[in-house]
Parts: sequence; C-alpha cells; structure tokens
Amino acid sequence: MSRPRVYQYCTRFGEGRTSLNDGLKSGRPKTSTNEENTTRVDELIKCDRRIKISEIALKLEIPRSTVHEIVHDTLGHLKVSARWVPKMLTEDHKFQRVEISLRLLL
Repeated sequence: MSRPRVYQYCTRFGEGRTSLNDGLKSGRPKTSTNEENTTRVDELIKCDRRIKISEIALKLEIPRSTVHEIVHDTLGHLKVSARWVPKMLTEDHKFQRVEISLRLLL
C-alpha cells in the first residue's frame, strides 16, 4: 500500500470512520437486472439456444448491456458453437462427453 493511501486512511479513521468498506452511494438503483427479467431471459435461452443477445434485448425491451450481464454473470451461460450452454458441466455431462468422443474416434 502506498504512503499517501495510508495517510488517507489515517485521516478518515481519525474523523471517526470505523470500516474500510465503501459507504452507501447515491444514484439510480438498478431496475433492469431483477428476478423477473432474469427468469424471462432464461426461458428465452431454454426455448432457443441459438438466440442472440440483441434478439433477447429486442423481445424484452431492455438494454443489451443488461441482457449481457444477466446471461453471463447471473445465469452463467457461455456461447459455444452458436449455442448458449452453462459454464459449469456436471460430472454426468463430462462423462457423456468422454463417451461420445471415444465413440467418434473409433
């Protein structure tokens, strides 16, 4: 940690601050990333795994950046071979992939 940063913390704690965490900030709260939109995006992806983020944004009338955040961060999907798939594979999925790969090699 740099010396000026240490001085800033010393000053803040001297003024009565008790935590290193940021305080509440003013500003507009997020309204697009909510449970309802997350559910709707998930349903659209499950219906059509080849759907694009821009198409989802048009259908739901929410910003592309919000759809991108929901798909990647909240739902944890990844675009593979033009399809949305979950990032984490279960043990069963991994086993199936190995079996199929071995069959294709023979």
